[in-house]
Amino acid sequence: MEEFSSSVYGLKGTIHKHDMEIGSNPSLPKILSKDEALKTLKSIVESGENKDITRKDDDFLLRFLHARKLNVEESYQLLSNYFSYRKRNRELFDNISKEDPLIKQALYDGFPGVLSNRDRRGRCVLVFFCNNWDQENYPLDVIYRSILLSLEILIVDIENQLNGFVIIVDWTNMSFRQFYLLKITNLTPKTLKLMIEGLQDCFPAKFKGIHFINQPWYVEPIIAIIRAFLKEKTKKKIFVHGNNMSTLHEHVNINILPAELGGEGPPHSPTNWANYVVESK
Repeated sequence: MEEFSSSVYGLKGTIHKHDMEIGSNPSLPKILSKDEALKTLKSIVESGENKDITRKDDDFLLRFLHARKLNVEESYQLLSNYFSYRKRNRELFDNISKEDPLIKQALYDGFPGVLSNRDRRGRCVLVFFCNNWDQENYPLDVIYRSILLSLEILIVDIENQLNGFVIIVDWTNMSFRQFYLLKITNLTPKTLKLMIEGLQDCFPAKFKGIHFINQPWYVEPIIAIIRAFLKEKTKKKIFVHGNNMSTLHEHVNINILPAELGGEGPPHSPTNWANYVVESK
C-alpha cells in the first residue's frame, strides 16, 4: 500500500526558483514585492468596491497573488471571479462538505487521488482513474465538488500556490458502454464549460499540465470539447499520450508515479488522501 506521511501534501518540499514571483529581468516593468502587492491588493479589496468579496485575510489574498505572479490587477480579477462564480452557482457550493456521503464516496473512489510525493519541479500531482467511477452511485457534479473541496485544502500550502498542480487522467478499461452512459448523462458541453470555467478562471491555482493516457478513440471528441473551452495558453498544457507511458514520464518522473502509471511506486491507494480530507479540521 502507498505510504502516507505528513510531508506529502506540501508540509515539506522545494519552492523552485523558476516559480518565485519576484523577477529581476531588467527588460520587464518593475515587479512589486510580495509585501507591496499584498498591501495594494488589500487596499483595493477594503475599498469595498466589490461587495461579494467576503474574505480579506492576508493568507487568503496571497493565494490569488501567487496564482497571478503578484500582478495585482490580475489577482483582483481572479479574486472577484472566485466569489462571483460561487454566487452564480450556489447549488454547487452549498453542498460542499467532507461530511456529504456522496463526496466522501467519491474521495474514497479516488476522485481526486493525490500522489504522496511531488514531481521534480515541486508540483502536486492529482490522478484520476476513470474506470473507478460507478456512475450509478453519484453524478459528475459530485466529483467536481470533491475536486473543489480537495483543492481548497491543498491550496492552503504555499508550495502548492507557487509550484502548481499536474493532472493525470487515465482512461484504462473505460468501456464504450460506460463512456456512452457518461456522455449522455454527465459529460455535456454545458457541464464541461461550468467545470473548466471554475478551475481555469475562478480558482487560485496554477495548473501546469493535464495529461490524458490510455484514452480509447471514443474519448477523443470529449477532449476536443475540453480544448475548445480552454485559453490558448492552457491548451498548450494539454498532453494526449495514448498508451505511450514513456512520453508521460518525460513530464512526470517515474519514481513518484504508482504502478498503474508505469511508475516505480506501489499501486495507488486513494484511501490516503480521502482519510486526510475526512480527518482535516
